[in-house]
Amino acid sequence: MAEKTAQTIYIEADPSTVMDVIADIGSYPQWVAEYKETEVLDADASGYPKTARLVLDAAVLRDTMVLSYHWPTDRQSVTWTLVSSSLLKALDGAYRLSPKGSGTDVTYELSVDLVIPMIGLLKRKAERRLTDTALKDLKKRVEVAVS
Repeated sequence: MAEKTAQTIYIEADPSTVMDVIADIGSYPQWVAEYKETEVLDADASGYPKTARLVLDAAVLRDTMVLSYHWPTDRQSVTWTLVSSSLLKALDGAYRLSPKGSGTDVTYELSVDLVIPMIGLLKRKAERRLTDTALKDLKKRVEVAVS
């Protein structure tokens, strides 16, 4: 990834539990307000999504995207890249998990490039908002599921 925004949050759950929630792309509309619809288009032999279609309706961006996912065998991270979109030229992201005590540090990395030119400062601000919201929603979803 070129220039990217990265944020980390601590989640009181083991990495496997956190990754199970991340990998369940079909349930994103239940806990991520910006995703109105999601569909796994192709999965690997273990059931992890290889490609998925996501309908995004965020305050600053409404789009239908197809993303391609890469799941390393250790399941401590996932990366994704943009396959198609009408508003984005590129979207690269990653969740990276690190065990910490009884829980997990989750780092979310995001780099977005829009078809329409946008001032770098505004783009970074939007990326920070997206990563912050995504991490807080993930934390709430995982910790509610665990409790």
